[in-house]
Amino acid sequence: MEIDITKTDSDPVEERKIELVERKGIGHPDSICDGIAESVSRELSKEYRERFGEILHHNTDEVQLVAGESSPEFGLGEIITPMYILLTGRATKQFDGEKIPVDSIALKAAKEYIRENFKILEPSMIEFESRIGETSTDLESVYNREEVLSNDTSFGVGHAPYSRTEKAVKNIEKEVRGLYTSGEDVKVMGLRRNDRLTVTVASAAISERVESMDDYIEHREEIKKIAETEVKKQDLEPEIYVNTADDLENKEVYLTVTGTSAEMGDDGSVGRGNRVNGLITPHRSMSMEASSGKNPVTHVGKIYNLLSHEIADEIHSKTGSYAHVKLLAQIGAPINDPALVEVETEASRDEITEIIERNLEEIKSVTEKCVDGKLQTF
Repeated sequence: MEIDITKTDSDPVEERKIELVERKGIGHPDSICDGIAESVSRELSKEYRERFGEILHHNTDEVQLVAGESSPEFGLGEIITPMYILLTGRATKQFDGEKIPVDSIALKAAKEYIRENFKILEPSMIEFESRIGETSTDLESVYNREEVLSNDTSFGVGHAPYSRTEKAVKNIEKEVRGLYTSGEDVKVMGLRRNDRLTVTVASAAISERVESMDDYIEHREEIKKIAETEVKKQDLEPEIYVNTADDLENKEVYLTVTGTSAEMGDDGSVGRGNRVNGLITPHRSMSMEASSGKNPVTHVGKIYNLLSHEIADEIHSKTGSYAHVKLLAQIGAPINDPALVEVETEASRDEITEIIERNLEEIKSVTEKCVDGKLQTF
């Protein structure tokens, strides 16, 4: 294993004049697909373990959402055409002569994810279909070995700590989503110019919780206050815009029945949104891997992205130094022996080598955390 270190005494993104950061909230159509894909993988992993004592090969990262049609009004509203969610991908459907009800497990997991994460949106408002196919035998041969081997040539990347802009954007989405009148579809875009952070928030209001235009305007003002507070916490000067497509004069506002734009025009797909750190960061190195739904045992596109963040976090917490970590895997090679580990940091080689080697030795802990739902993939 090659460990390459580039000395960096601070986060280069913080020193830039311009920084862009975006987060798609959990109710964004793309994020809905991410969340369902990961939930399906998690439940299949548990089922495989319960039946056979091990996680069998699967990738359930192909979830598609087709938007429905709705008619929201102040104080009420209805779903005219339900949104449609298609579960696809590949999974082991038969093992040791025993058939596994993959599709029914997947559908149950998808519906439970909606129940647990949304205020208004219910599975009954969605048409679900599962068309998960049988897994690839080529990848299965890489998978079913005593020594876990990488099933792809891919890389993962992570950094720590978050920049001020990244922290603000993440916190704004979380706090706005917590408002009584806000749905889960909250999108936040941050543009930092030096120490001034311009934030644009799009927040789907829930129609039955907003009785009038006055209530809606108050809803927007609450969001603005939240965003201003979170930006100031990061010692940045706020400039806040909320639901800028609104036309208040003609009463055309961002009102939804369920709290997500997926009910009336916005489609979704896995991997088109946040990276595993929960953000979209064009001024950072990023993997384009769709991590949600990938199997948590051999798929390095998922595991290395998660592990890169774990390593970067530990380097930062133990040394106080900024850390940017990249891991490269080669298909067929042991998953705990990457072809390259590249780290940008001020910490010494001795300080970070032990952290890297230990995390790779304990790489199975990433699998366990994924199955337990303790790691974020979007």
